[in-house]
Amino acid sequence: MLRHIIRKQLEAALAQQRAQGRVDPRLETLLGEGWQAPQQAVEQILTLPTRSRLSSDFRYLQLAFNEDWAQARRLLPLIPVSERVLIEAGTPYIKREGLKGIQAIRAYWPGYIVADLKASDGGAEEAEMVHAAGATAATVLGSSPIETLDRFIAACERLGMDSMIDMLGVSDPLRVVMQLKKPPKVIVLHRGRDEEGTRGKVIQYRHINRLRSKFDVLLSAAGGVDLREARSAIFNGANIVVVNIVSPGKPWEGIRADADVGALAREFLATIE
Repeated sequence: MLRHIIRKQLEAALAQQRAQGRVDPRLETLLGEGWQAPQQAVEQILTLPTRSRLSSDFRYLQLAFNEDWAQARRLLPLIPVSERVLIEAGTPYIKREGLKGIQAIRAYWPGYIVADLKASDGGAEEAEMVHAAGATAATVLGSSPIETLDRFIAACERLGMDSMIDMLGVSDPLRVVMQLKKPPKVIVLHRGRDEEGTRGKVIQYRHINRLRSKFDVLLSAAGGVDLREARSAIFNGANIVVVNIVSPGKPWEGIRADADVGALAREFLATIE
């Protein structure tokens, strides 16, 4: 079952690369002769794409799973495999499923995985934990002590992970970053889920140019992102848009879990390209 899912995802990725006129020969190898050695091929497939790095040349779609593994397991095979698609193990998901939940996503998803830890203390150790579980990137809260942020960023760099600072509740992200020994890979401008229904609470895009003028970082927009908000995020200079997978009956914006998730993910990708 696992091999079948991985093969389908890689076939979709290869088809997309061919359409774009730039094919990674390693994919063709894995889907050709290498596939005849199942264990070796699966190990290569599970490790190879995690080494991809984010680039300012692309616009990324980050799909956040915030429920449980049962939902993620059902929907992951429907999501198009692309270097522009990031899968997030959301904070509630990690609290429900733990590190095994990240490992489970890694078994089903061969690409980039964000562990939304929102670490606030001991960030270096937490980065090590999620890296061992298969994450490509992890988050730390921008309201954390500067020492925590510095150690988290250093640990991510040592582990070959991307560090992301979530500026939820931070009024001046630039002031935080200017105190750091080294900036993170990504800064997340985040309107919290509890803020979505509050009039006047918006994603603070005004910080994008201020941050980019001082630091070579990628900017991510999160919180109540639908197609309209995704267009606004890209227009304002964001590199990543974070879209929640939302269960039926939940009040938040995003992609409904009972909708055609694959088709909607492709629509988002086309919108932000």
